[in-house]
Amino acid sequence: MINKEALLDSIIDELRKIHQLALDATQRAIDQATDKEAIARSKYETFGLEASYLAHGQAVRVSECEADILAYRKLPRLVYTEDSSINQGALVTLVNQDDVESTFFIGPSAGGVKVTHQDLVFSLITPSAPLGKAIIGQQLGDEFELNLAGKKQQYEIIDVQ
Repeated sequence: MINKEALLDSIIDELRKIHQLALDATQRAIDQATDKEAIARSKYETFGLEASYLAHGQAVRVSECEADILAYRKLPRLVYTEDSSINQGALVTLVNQDDVESTFFIGPSAGGVKVTHQDLVFSLITPSAPLGKAIIGQQLGDEFELNLAGKKQQYEIIDVQ
């Protein structure tokens, strides 16, 4: 059984790394936008303007990262049993029709981020993602089909924590 607090700490640590990368990228973009070489010498030189747009976009990304971290900090710590319906906060292991196992943490945001915790590598998914929608409300042992990229995939839920 995985310690949920430690698991969430690992997720938040990974989100902090992403946040730091976004902060660094924002600073680089600001530096480029304010560099004396970015000053336009004619109306056709747009490097400074483009760099300022990039800096703005990076700043928005920083805000999104901060919101992701806050959302995971506020996530309720639910304990799942064999009879529990899956919802946000669940660590779910699936096996597909090819006997390939995959583990996912259903969280409020940051879908697609990969996290390593105690040698377990898993992906964050959200309830709005196709796989998240298919898993929400299911229980341990349930089977379901999902059409991904035009291909039917069959899954069985083999573990929920």
